[in-house]
Amino acid sequence: CVGPLQLPLSNVSVIAQSHFSLSGGATAIGEQPIKMLVDPAAGARMAVGEVLTNLMWAGGIDLSRVKCSANWMWAPKLSGEGVALRKAVTAMCDSMTTIGFSVDGGKDSLSMATHVGDEIVKSPRQLVVSAYCAMPDITKVVTPNIKKPGESKLIFIDLSDGKMRLGGTALAHVLSQLGDESPDMDDPKLIRNAFLAVQELIDKDLILAGHDVSDGGLITTLLEMSFAGNCGIDVDLARCHTPFPMVIPRLFAEELGIVIECKSSDVNEVLTTFCDYNAHHGGVYVIGETTKEQSIRVRYDRVTVLSEDMRVLRQQWEETSYQLERIQKNPVCADAERANIFDQSGSKYIVPYTSQITSQEILDATNKPKVAILREEGSNSDREMSSAFYLAGFEPWDITMTDLLEGREDLNQFVGLAAVGGFSYADVPESAKGWAATIMFNEKVNAIFEEFYNRPDTFSVGICNGCQLFALLGWVPWRAIAPKDQPRFVHNDSQKFESRWSTVTIEKSPSIMLKGMEGLTFGINVAHGEGRLHFPNNDMIGDLKMKKLLPIVYVDDSGRATEDYPFNPNGSPEGLAGMCSEDGRHLAMMPHPERTFLSWQCHYLPEDMKREFQANGVSPWFRMFQNAYEWCTK
Repeated sequence: CVGPLQLPLSNVSVIAQSHFSLSGGATAIGEQPIKMLVDPAAGARMAVGEVLTNLMWAGGIDLSRVKCSANWMWAPKLSGEGVALRKAVTAMCDSMTTIGFSVDGGKDSLSMATHVGDEIVKSPRQLVVSAYCAMPDITKVVTPNIKKPGESKLIFIDLSDGKMRLGGTALAHVLSQLGDESPDMDDPKLIRNAFLAVQELIDKDLILAGHDVSDGGLITTLLEMSFAGNCGIDVDLARCHTPFPMVIPRLFAEELGIVIECKSSDVNEVLTTFCDYNAHHGGVYVIGETTKEQSIRVRYDRVTVLSEDMRVLRQQWEETSYQLERIQKNPVCADAERANIFDQSGSKYIVPYTSQITSQEILDATNKPKVAILREEGSNSDREMSSAFYLAGFEPWDITMTDLLEGREDLNQFVGLAAVGGFSYADVPESAKGWAATIMFNEKVNAIFEEFYNRPDTFSVGICNGCQLFALLGWVPWRAIAPKDQPRFVHNDSQKFESRWSTVTIEKSPSIMLKGMEGLTFGINVAHGEGRLHFPNNDMIGDLKMKKLLPIVYVDDSGRATEDYPFNPNGSPEGLAGMCSEDGRHLAMMPHPERTFLSWQCHYLPEDMKREFQANGVSPWFRMFQNAYEWCTK
């Protein structure tokens, strides 16, 4: 997901090798099954072309080191299909050889046909090319969302030498047709040269946004970049030498190509770079400008062929997903999301302090405070939690419930306890109930936890599944609560698992981990199915607010605490996302700060914050772990 509205449009997937460096890997896919119905060889070449026009947006890629998996799904025993498969395999191999990368694995499903009554039904011919390669800096990634509306230009790089074939396209599909000529990768060397040109431009930071031309054609590429950037565009197709009768093919042909957003001042250098790499003979055109006004305008010279409110087009683009969502979750929430995101502005982040990476002196210390990273069967996020505490100066220990149950470890040597997120016991007995039962119904283990909780020199944090655990144990907000009145976390109002980049605000509280963070309004990862804070006794909310024990709230784009979906992903009253104890030593929260303590982990950063955060290397959430270290050492 990319951009301020987190739309699912990323070209390429990037993973980090660890939390302690910027090296990692990139992977992308290409697949064109409908085009294979028209021409199996062309469809295979187009799958190769698509994977490269997706992978190219990750910087630092050495094309000679790219490997890929080729997965074939076919029915070759049927008449004519064996020949078609051979044509496709040969076309794929020849194009990869010309470009300079290769297949090193794959999986074939060659029984893709079945009898239904007297009829034989077969799958469309399918090749999925999954490419992957190491990259030295995972922050060098170009996303499709327009970054500088009103200040930038759009450049279209045609990689098909002006061809506009419509066979096997989305346009043909909606007209109940297939077509007779498929788009094709006629010049693999042109794709290679364009790949290398984009790599140089990424290295020089000359590309603001980029997207490949694929399903839906050039118009879909332009619209998706606009949707994700929450802005408008003004495009003139006459600039790409398209004869007016060919406007529709130009917009909807799914030939290989890319669109780049760059600063107006960088246009000439971008054009020159494509010429230097001999990647311009298909056509490199400055076709338009980005606009702050949320409108889509496509012209041919002085003739307007499309003029529409961007938000209306975006809602149409999302209509299929919306209809599926109404089936898959509480339709009331699906309807609320559709209404609330129509004119969504994007969150306004407020960071009232500067975060810095921990000094090397603290990291090199030998007598570090020890924190137990506690996990149970089904837990996850323990690696992220360990890394966050380690980089704050702690000595993290991996502790499982089995270690405690079998007496291999206790909690006496630890000053900190972090219960991680996940799905303990697969959440079968509901969230964290199995984990809590393991503690509460074992006299020995229960005594270990009670002793740790009551020691004045300890702190604890429970995240997600760990938050649910702390509520069930009664660790927050205080102990003297009847079990029937204990606040706890129950099923989301949406009736489904929610994985989102949400925005929260930190309120004033006694929490030692949130010290000095009051007023922070920032994005954070949420991932839970049971995150709605439920108060059996509603009178308790007022008491907790008075004592300032509700330190984290979900907010809408204006920064106000909200119950509106999807800004509040679970329906918690007044947007509440966590609780802390009266002495501030124990904190429970549903969102995941450990998944976003480094700047590159943030799903989205505004452009005016990105440079500062990337220079510091950490996000505002890292302050939580440094606060814990400071409390332990002082």
